[in-house]
Amino acid sequence: MVPENTSEFFLTPPVKWAGGKRWLAERIEKLWKVHSDKRYVEPFCGGMAVALYINPERALLNDINVHLINLYRQIKNGLAMTIEMRNDRDLYYEYRERFNALVGAQGQETAEAAELFYYLNRTCFNGLCRFNNSGMFNVPFGRYRKINYRQDFREYLSSFRRWDFSSVDFQEMEISSGDFIYADPPYDVEFTHYSKVDFSWQDQKRLVKWLAGLDCPVVLSNQSTDRIRDLYQSYGFELSIVEAPRYISSNGNRNKTEEIIATIRTGS
Repeated sequence: MVPENTSEFFLTPPVKWAGGKRWLAERIEKLWKVHSDKRYVEPFCGGMAVALYINPERALLNDINVHLINLYRQIKNGLAMTIEMRNDRDLYYEYRERFNALVGAQGQETAEAAELFYYLNRTCFNGLCRFNNSGMFNVPFGRYRKINYRQDFREYLSSFRRWDFSSVDFQEMEISSGDFIYADPPYDVEFTHYSKVDFSWQDQKRLVKWLAGLDCPVVLSNQSTDRIRDLYQSYGFELSIVEAPRYISSNGNRNKTEEIIATIRTGS
């Protein structure tokens, strides 16, 4: 029996991640509880704020960012940090160069790559995850005064060992009527380059068509743009508008200015 998380205790994401939905987790949890006998599935898991809050018995967590998923898989296997970690500019660029060398040599699915990715994520500017067209991590050194680095991830093991992780295009995921889907794709905005592969407007349309064709409960969230609302409604999704914080902006401020769509379509 998996203990339910409470407002006093729930696991937080092990990484910094743009667009995290911790603020929406309680709302998603209410929708999830009706279907809690099903496998919980996220095609765009990112920092996993919602999954960690809900803490389902079974889960399939997918993200196209292979480096993020490698980190999660390595944590599942008992990852402990062996590299030196300091908030130091020279060390940061040394590790960034080594990480990119591993990526170029097809070594991105190793424990070393996971350690370096964790360090870069914690130390880089504003917690961004950005890659150039060659797939090289290119975020500059951050401006933090102090950073708390983890030496291990033992508190995640109980959950991670019950969950499966994958890094494929969402349409390659094997979904059944025994699943509950929460899809939180990259926002309908200009910047979506958080992996080597962009997420375009054509991908937004491909996603909602795929989700609408699934025979299982689906919850979907995105930025509330005119074309997103029109697109989701055209496929029969019920829309609910909620106010949301802006987690990463050009000046680092967090303002409750954006509106996000939370939608649900219930299958069998």
